[in-house]
Amino acid sequence: QVQLVESGGGLVQPGGSLRLSCAASGFTFSRYAMSWYRQSPGKERELVAAITTAGGSTNYADSMKGRSTIFRDNAKNTVYLQMNSLKPEDTAVYYCNARRWSGLYTYNYWGQGTQVTVSS
Repeated sequence: QVQLVESGGGLVQPGGSLRLSCAASGFTFSRYAMSWYRQSPGKERELVAAITTAGGSTNYADSMKGRSTIFRDNAKNTVYLQMNSLKPEDTAVYYCNARRWSGLYTYNYWGQGTQVTVSS
């Protein structure tokens, strides 16, 4: 059974930091590109950061460049998102995503999300 379980969300003051974790099980984690997305009320889900299978390449949304770091530990089947200098506009539900392409088929899994609220 595939599971992606996010943790680490919560309430933080502007300028603060959070580290989100996503623990994966039920599939070969090291074969999947991992990403973090977020969605706030009334908005579409948007990509925050992504990392390749071995962690050699990362990609960030412009809004998060310089303020966040995505990294993974394939031995622990976990991907992380370190977020610093948080702003109220970072408030959203953050989702973990696992994706692998095999020929014409895409394997695509989502976690249940973790709420991040940035407020004083």
